Amino acid sequence: MKNYLFATGALLAFGTNAAFAHITLEIQEAAVGSTYKAVLRVPHGCEGKATTAVRVQIPEGVIAVKPMPKPGWTLQTKKGKYEKPYQLYGETLTTGVKEVDWSGGNLPDEFYDEFVFRVSLAADLPAGQMLYFPVVQECGEATDRWIEIPAAGQDEDALDNPAPGIKLLPKK
Repeated sequence: MKNYLFATGALLAFGTNAAFAHITLEIQEAAVGSTYKAVLRVPHGCEGKATTAVRVQIPEGVIAVKPMPKPGWTLQTKKGKYEKPYQLYGETLTTGVKEVDWSGGNLPDEFYDEFVFRVSLAADLPAGQMLYFPVVQECGEATDRWIEIPAAGQDEDALDNPAPGIKLLPKK
């Protein structure tokens, strides 16, 4: 019985290994019109090398982005115009953060870390759909691009380098 349980546990661990090989978001669903704390989990480096930069692209409809600084890393944001104006707390927002970059750090391949930012999800985002945050992970000369977004009807598991995403839930 012990061998069966060990084998089952090993199978489950190896069977879910693909999910742990990619950069993912800790919480993978959020309601439109809400505040969302995005926690990007970086489980490994690139080709065995230490991660030295993480860049995340902010999708349209994700506004009021506030990244969390990380000790030992340089934090920068790139701002730009939104495709349309958004309302937030009685204000009209036409520009905001389009990319968040953490760089200059050193996350060895054998360690794991998290990169955090807080956002507001616009109330008019389409509930029931996925929203993706493409990520580029740099490791010195090596780079992993977690930027693939599945086409309509395509299974995310079929992608080699899927972008982390969240399922948009109806407004509460």
